[in-house]
Amino acid sequence: MKILLVDDEVELTDPLSRLLTREGYNIDAAYDGVNGSNLALSGNYDILILDWMLPGKNGLEICQELRRQGKTTPVLFLTAKDTLDDRVQGLDAGADDYLVKPFELRELLARVRALLRRSSTTQVQETSREARLTVADLELDIENQVAFRQGRVIELSEKESQLLKYFMENTGQLLTHAHIMENLWNSDEQPSSNVIAALIRLLRRKIEATGETQLIHTVYGKGYRFGI
Repeated sequence: MKILLVDDEVELTDPLSRLLTREGYNIDAAYDGVNGSNLALSGNYDILILDWMLPGKNGLEICQELRRQGKTTPVLFLTAKDTLDDRVQGLDAGADDYLVKPFELRELLARVRALLRRSSTTQVQETSREARLTVADLELDIENQVAFRQGRVIELSEKESQLLKYFMENTGQLLTHAHIMENLWNSDEQPSSNVIAALIRLLRRKIEATGETQLIHTVYGKGYRFGI
């Protein structure tokens, strides 16, 4: 895990860097806001630990700059500013946590671990969402080859999942047998149009139960169109 520590108090930054390194983290340190901002914006860090009061650019400005650029890296403020208004201002700027100086090193390590766990969970959830496609009331979990419709869990074969993915990624478009063949089979495989038709029949049976809206539409003499 890679951490950026930005604090102008050398007597705090250096021993804290050594402590975090002993804990197994890869540490970069900066002692002013300008260098800290440049590193934060250009580096790939798992967490940022920022002092609020910094020369050149303060931690609040660095955090706001990060969030304006869409970066979601967790930010932990270390600061002597301890009023409720200060905490609210820091959190509103996009900080994830806030630790008032002086602090216990054990508490800092615990908060770092908590932020890293939270960030890891969020990334997994985002990855899971990215691996799903939705059209109307049908959802496809690509990675696990399973679809969901109106409370039903629909197990799919590998080819059925590939075909459904292709349909859902091209909703509303006319897809010919040649298009489907090109996207589902390797060039050295030449299935007949009967194989494609059979695969589509099997998929229809699974995703279009009685009473459910038809999604796979045959365009006679041309191919298929997917959608409502």
